[in-house]
Amino acid sequence: MRDDEGHPEDPAWLTGPEQAAWRAYLDSTRMLFASLDRQLASDSDLTLTDYDILVRLSEAPEGRLRMRELADLTLSTRSGVTRAVTRAEQAGWVRRVECEEDRRGMNAELTPAGRAKLAASAPGHVRAVREMLIDQLTPEQLGQLTEIGRQVQEKLSAR
Repeated sequence: MRDDEGHPEDPAWLTGPEQAAWRAYLDSTRMLFASLDRQLASDSDLTLTDYDILVRLSEAPEGRLRMRELADLTLSTRSGVTRAVTRAEQAGWVRRVECEEDRRGMNAELTPAGRAKLAASAPGHVRAVREMLIDQLTPEQLGQLTEIGRQVQEKLSAR
């Protein structure tokens, strides 16, 4: 916004409680992602991004998604998902196949080795998610967190 003279107006600065909420959310989210990334690296030789890609492919019909759809689902850039899929392909967890509908596009497809890797890594990851987040919350807080996440996602998806 601009004032009457065309100068940008000051933003609505965060209040003390708003700043505390923002920082707590930001710091805890960063710490959680870093901790989950370390757990997966230590226990399964995966990154959190690798794990997310394997999960998304395992949930897709025929274990296959277009590369751009996989990027969208994992909130990655196309180049970022390409690099991650290349690593997974080199490990034998994923293979690239041409899109049958559009020969210009590529699909990422989960291999049997990728399914096995996901099955082996999932129990430790779920334990870590439970220990680091889920078990720290009351059922009421878990519901609030779900609602907050959905509300923010809806706002950001509309952009």
